[in-house]
This record gives sequence, structure tokens and C-alpha cells, in this order.
Amino acid sequence: MRIKYLFLGLSRLLHLISLMAVSVAGVAALIYTALCAFGVAPWLTMSATLGDVTYANAGQVLQITFTALLVAMAFFLPTSARIAALEHSHRRFEMTMEDVARAYHTAHTADRAGLFSLSSEFDSVRERLAYLRDHPDLEQLEPDVLEVAAQMSQQARHLSDVYSDEKVARAKTFLQQRQEEAEAQQERIVEALHVCTQIRKWAQQVDVEESIVASQLAQLDEKLQAALPLLGYAMEHEDSDEIGNVVNLPAKPAAE
Repeated sequence: MRIKYLFLGLSRLLHLISLMAVSVAGVAALIYTALCAFGVAPWLTMSATLGDVTYANAGQVLQITFTALLVAMAFFLPTSARIAALEHSHRRFEMTMEDVARAYHTAHTADRAGLFSLSSEFDSVRERLAYLRDHPDLEQLEPDVLEVAAQMSQQARHLSDVYSDEKVARAKTFLQQRQEEAEAQQERIVEALHVCTQIRKWAQQVDVEESIVASQLAQLDEKLQAALPLLGYAMEHEDSDEIGNVVNLPAKPAAE
């Protein structure tokens, strides 16, 4: 894009130089030929031979022909100037649209900030226009551009109210709070999953230890059942799930 603009600028410069050169050359040739016609300046001296005929005043004819050609070319300068003016007007229109967009953005930003309070259409446009005229970044813009931007801003005041800075900030705060709550909830879920994993491992460990204790108690019961009768004691079970109580029995008579 920059290369395109550079090429267009260079083309305009060369075109301007060419127009100036043709204009200066045409005026200079016309003045010099007029002076030659009045005998003030000498004519171009040159002889030319065509076949057997020699033209002694060929220089004068060539000078007049060249002058007439330059003057004829000068008549095309107004047309070229009008074309250049149209091109400049087109580029100026593009620049003006960019200026309108920039001024509208400034007014829309101020409207979203709540700087405009008048409700009627005429007063609202006038308030916006006054703000744009006093804005330091828009001093170089034409009044028509500022007026169009003010009217556009007034037409878009509903959008400015819907997307005002206060409402946008409140919406962002609400979303931020929801995001923080979601992140906190996610952390609590992760922590709960970690606790559940620990409890499950702990429960499995307790089950294993209880199984070992139950096995050890069963082995102890078997050993007691085998040893107590030899000592004269017996094991009575009050319940099938309990090991039982030791009941004293009469001692065995001593062996004779």
C-alpha cells in the first residue's frame, strides 16, 4: 500500500513538472517568435535541401512550426488540469471519509462515557458538534466533516447507551466475578477429589488391617480352644459372632 501511494505521488510530481515545462516552453517560444516577427530578435537560421530545391528560410519555418506545436499543446493544459482536479477531489473524498470516521469515533467514545446529556435531536447534534470543534485532535478537520460525524453520533446514541462505559465495566466485573467463582469451585472440586482419594485409600487400608486382626483373632481362638481343655478350662460362646467367655471349671483331680 505504501509503495502504491509512493508511486502515485511520484506520478503526480512528474505530471506537474511536465505541465510546467510545456507551459514555460510554449510561452517562451511564443514570446521569442513574436520578437522575431517584430525584428527584435533574430530568426532561427537554417537551410534545408529537398531534392534539387534549397530552402533558405527553413529555420524560420521550423521555429514557427515548433512554436505553433507548443501553443497547441498548451491548449490541452486546462483539460489535464481538470482531470488532475477530479483525481485530487476523489482522493480528497477518501481522506474526508477517513476524517469522518475518526471524528465519529471520537464522538461515539465521548457518548459512551456519558458526556452528552441533551435529549432533543437538534440540541444533541449541536452539543456533539461543539464537543468535536473543541477537541484538540480534530482542529484541522473541516466543519462539514464535523457536522456529519455529529449527526452520525446522534443517530447511534442508542448504541452508545447500550454499550456505555459504565454498563460495559459492570458486565466485565460480573463476568470476572463469575470466572473467579468458577475457578474457586474448580479448586474445591479438585481438593474434594483429592480428599475422596485419600479416604478411599484409608478405608482400603483399614479393611486390610481389620482383615488381618480378624485372622489373628481367629487363630488365637483356635489356639485357646486347643489349650484351655488341657488346663481344665472351657470356652463358652455366648454369641456366634463373639469369641466367647472363659468359664472356670472345677480343677481336675490330681492323678494318683
